[in-house]
Amino acid sequence: MPAKKPNVHRVFHALGDPTRRLILETLTAGPVSVSQLATPLKITLAAVVQHLQVLEESGLVRTEKSGRVRTCSLDLAGFALAQQWIADRRSPWEKRLDRLGDLLAEPDEHS
Repeated sequence: MPAKKPNVHRVFHALGDPTRRLILETLTAGPVSVSQLATPLKITLAAVVQHLQVLEESGLVRTEKSGRVRTCSLDLAGFALAQQWIADRRSPWEKRLDRLGDLLAEPDEHS
């Protein structure tokens, strides 16, 4: 089954769970196996696999199976999507605040 294309809703849903954020933090150090992810989390392997499925569908994690070992690593597609979504909303506000700053910096004509 082909991976679903990441969308903003899936990315933020995935990031909303503390266990999934912990998985992502662990993967920032580099690829690890599913069993290595499960050990410090104190959850079952099945629960880790469910979290990984959400992370994969969101484009935040990719997994690769080699023999009997499934290795997980970060996938930047979901992070890039979230970053772009935030930037698209931040930019108009930054422009408004810049205009307000310019307006407040103008000398007061009524003084």
